[in-house]
Amino acid sequence: MNVDVPLPGPPVDPVVGIDSALAGLEGLEHLEIVDHVARFDIAHTALTAALSSIDKV
Repeated sequence: MNVDVPLPGPPVDPVVGIDSALAGLEGLEHLEIVDHVARFDIAHTALTAALSSIDKV
């Protein structure tokens, strides 16, 4: 599991994280259904992190 450690400085633009998470869902139609769950889990984690950074929660 890859955990991001917060670094000092300005916060990362949450739009970048959101766009990246959504890009990870591209190409699902070419994968077996059983492989979709892993992609959704990764996107969910990335979206949660990006959206949480907006309010600095």
